[in-house]
Amino acid sequence: MPRLPKCLALAAMLPLAFSVAPLSAQHHGAHIDPAIAAAVASSARTPENMARDKYRHPAETLTFFGVKPSDTVLEFNPGGGWYTEILTPVVAGHGHYIGTQAPGAGLDKLKARFTGAHIRFVDWPVGDVIPAGSVDTILTFRNVHNLVMKDAAPAAFATFFKLLKPGGTLGVVDHRLPETRDSAMEKTSGYLKLSTVRKLAEDAGFVLEAQSEINANPKDSADWEKGVWTLPPTLTNGAVDRDKYLAIGESDRMTLRFRKPKS
Repeated sequence: MPRLPKCLALAAMLPLAFSVAPLSAQHHGAHIDPAIAAAVASSARTPENMARDKYRHPAETLTFFGVKPSDTVLEFNPGGGWYTEILTPVVAGHGHYIGTQAPGAGLDKLKARFTGAHIRFVDWPVGDVIPAGSVDTILTFRNVHNLVMKDAAPAAFATFFKLLKPGGTLGVVDHRLPETRDSAMEKTSGYLKLSTVRKLAEDAGFVLEAQSEINANPKDSADWEKGVWTLPPTLTNGAVDRDKYLAIGESDRMTLRFRKPKS
């Protein structure tokens, strides 16, 4: 079966029930902002992080999400700072970076590592610390499955909607569960159905503007006994079948761009 094109534009008004998104214009050859290209190629990045670029395609992903150097960008749950390492220099000249995650989840390390007048880290939930309607772009990479597993996703998406400016972008990357699988797997496997993420966003008021296959991996069957953590970079099985999982690579991922309506 032939692979789908790298990027699929998706009409926002399509019915929710579907298994394969319809094809539309390809995203090949999109212009990558020089600030994004420079940040991805920077020698200041850690070699371990750069080694993951072949799976995560940061320049293409941020371009698809429409990130601009003048944006106020909020990254939900930056974790160890993989994307923070790229985003903070992108907006260093004219924009702002806000990272938010739960207290005690590595936030102090992020604060110590990433400094600058344009950089800010705040505890999640943010309450009124960030003004409503003040953020251009919210990005979350491989985090929505955690929200679903903790029954915290609807509240988080409502907050995303509140913080974004009208017309603002929500960019989501997460591990993709085939639509035909048992939805109960979403609570244990780390994988989510695209339809689940779409419903969460649309229930909060967002419109699905487009999706991309930039981060797809057809080698991932998404049916591992120990969930997505079987694959790199976690490799939860240790030395057992390590070469097999390294050959598969990181998970198959959906890449979705949502829009907050202007009115």
